Amino acid sequence: MPSHALKRPALLALCACVLVAQSMVAAINLLIPQLSSSALRPSGAEILWTVDAYVIVFAGLLIPAGALGDRHGRKGALLAGLTLFAAGAATSALAGAPLVLIVGRGLSGAMAAWTLSIGLGGAAGNLGGGLAGQFLGWRALFWAMVPLAALLIAVVARVVPRTERSASGHTDPLGASLLIAGLVAVLFGIIEGPSYGWLSARIAGAFGAGAVLVAAFTVHALRARGPLFDPRVFASPRLRAASLGTATGFFGLFSLFFVNSQYLQEVKGYGPAVTGVAIMPLVIGMAGAQILAKRWSDHPRTLVGTGLALIGLGLLGASTASGSTPYGLFVCWLLVISTGAGLSMPPLTLGVVTSLPPHQAGLGSGLGTTARETGAALGVAVTGTVLSGHADLLQGMGPALRAVGVAVLVATGVVVRGYGRRETLTARPAPAATP
Repeated sequence: MPSHALKRPALLALCACVLVAQSMVAAINLLIPQLSSSALRPSGAEILWTVDAYVIVFAGLLIPAGALGDRHGRKGALLAGLTLFAAGAATSALAGAPLVLIVGRGLSGAMAAWTLSIGLGGAAGNLGGGLAGQFLGWRALFWAMVPLAALLIAVVARVVPRTERSASGHTDPLGASLLIAGLVAVLFGIIEGPSYGWLSARIAGAFGAGAVLVAAFTVHALRARGPLFDPRVFASPRLRAASLGTATGFFGLFSLFFVNSQYLQEVKGYGPAVTGVAIMPLVIGMAGAQILAKRWSDHPRTLVGTGLALIGLGLLGASTASGSTPYGLFVCWLLVISTGAGLSMPPLTLGVVTSLPPHQAGLGSGLGTTARETGAALGVAVTGTVLSGHADLLQGMGPALRAVGVAVLVATGVVVRGYGRRETLTARPAPAATP
């Protein structure tokens, strides 16, 4: 059944799945102060892994999950993802040690791999996570997800139609494993660098392993008959620029998300529920800017350059925040950042998809979302690593946001330059490249 033929109950059920998946990304950032002071006593690195486990699995499984859904049916794939989400939430709620919590977050991230993300999920996560942290404790958030997932499973099973299966979907488990392992190795180096020493054999080995694994994936994909995707699609300068721009935007956004709620709670003294409301201007800025992005859609290079630059400049502005900074001034920087995201993300998303031939539009969508989640994971890892080198949040927040802000501005120049080039598409024929 084509997407335009979906009836309203099925569409609402799918939207509910989207909201639940995305809300867990926002909620965990808001509950970092509660997790840090909980009986689990997680280290700074374990907090980073708890946040990143969800998005790592999201990024790594997105493309093979889509291919699996094409081959075996999308309804079954969604139901399987919801089941894993419920199992992961229950595991996290029962966690008696940080490692169990990290594993549970990873299991929950498998559900996100079957869905797309929208801003309302972030808003719901901030509000729901804030209320849970304020009145019920951090475990309540995960427990609430178990019956919610069960309800979604029942609704999806009843109202969502089955889709035709396709023999063209390539799951490529070896390729997916190489990509995920490479990303985890790089993140391990970034997160654990301060603990083991940046020049230690373990950290150097982690970065080296990441490079080798990514190179191994490239060689495998070029030789395999049914690869996860063909690396030669990146011969397109526009695709490279749009993918880098997408990763850059989320790199900056998730750097902010990681410190935002901690600043408001630990420095400004807000409770979790109030913090959830105080973060809402981010959603307002994104929504308003997307209206402008639609009007200026004929100028993608300008939108992308302006939007990413605003994210970088907003991070530099937010890095000046101190304990005496008025909330109104801090919100101004949040609005600058969210406006930049609202301007740049629509044309970047479209840029990834339209950089490929029509028969590879599905691959383009998967690559774009993978770039988003990879950038998000790196943003959390880099920010948390810089914070760990300082005595407290307030001392480390400024340097962390400045480092990320400068990186975003540098990458913006590369992205804008890539958008200005003419290109010729050179991709493998459709049957071998479509996941």
